[in-house]
Amino acid sequence: MLVAVAFGGAIGAVGRYLVYILMGSLVGSQIPSGTLAVNIVGSFVMGLLVPWLATDGSVPPEIRGLLTVGLLGAFTTFSTFAMDAFVLIERGAMVLAVVYVLLSVFLSITAFAGGFFMMRSFLA
Repeated sequence: MLVAVAFGGAIGAVGRYLVYILMGSLVGSQIPSGTLAVNIVGSFVMGLLVPWLATDGSVPPEIRGLLTVGLLGAFTTFSTFAMDAFVLIERGAMVLAVVYVLLSVFLSITAFAGGFFMMRSFLA
C-alpha cells in the first residue's frame, strides 16, 4: 500500500508542478491561479472517483490509495492554498485574498459535486 500511495503521490506532485508552469504562462493573474486550478480539477476528479470506488468492490485497496491519497493528495494541497492566501494578506491584498479563498472553496466544492453526480449518473 505504501508503494502505491508513494507512486500516486509522485505522479500527483509532478502534475501539480506542470499545472503551475502552464497556469503561470497562460494567466497573468494576481490570484494564485495554479493552486486554484489544481484544487478545482482535483476536486472534480475526486468527485468522479468517490461514487465509482464506493460501488466497485473489485478495485484493490492499493489502487484506491494510489488514486485518492497518493495522486490527488499530492496534486491538490490545502497547505499551498493556505500559504497563497496568507501571502496575499501579507501583501495587503485583502480583497484579492478574500476573492481567492471564496473562489477556491466554492469552485472546488462545485467541481467535486459535478464530478460526483456525473459519475453517479454514469454508474446508474
